[in-house]
Amino acid sequence: MKVSHRMVLHFPPVVTGHPITYRLARDYNLVFNILRASIGPEEEGLMVLEISGEEDDYRRGTQYLITQGIRVQPLIQDIRKNDDRCTDCGACVGICPTNALALERPSMKVVFDIDQCVACGECVPCCPVRAMELLF
Repeated sequence: MKVSHRMVLHFPPVVTGHPITYRLARDYNLVFNILRASIGPEEEGLMVLEISGEEDDYRRGTQYLITQGIRVQPLIQDIRKNDDRCTDCGACVGICPTNALALERPSMKVVFDIDQCVACGECVPCCPVRAMELLF
């Protein structure tokens, strides 16, 4: 049975130079569409993919990613910024891997660009007032 899933891949620095997506296509017969990526040599990387293929190939491909030390996060959630709770402390800004959260100048207000957000959830635990919320 054919399946299609969106996921966020968190790459440790030691594998960012490896041909991970090539192996998904060649060894596991998976078709992928890279929706967003931020990967540099010997730095942590982040990639948002939509992967399709046979269910068994998908499972094997996902297991391959895990054995490579890549954290696989299904993209079944969404992030929301609760402006009523936000105190504009900026704790979330430095942790956001896609710059979806930024400090607006000169007001120093935290702004949230939903189009840049990959719903990785990194901002949620670092927010001291819980203004960043996961929606399922």
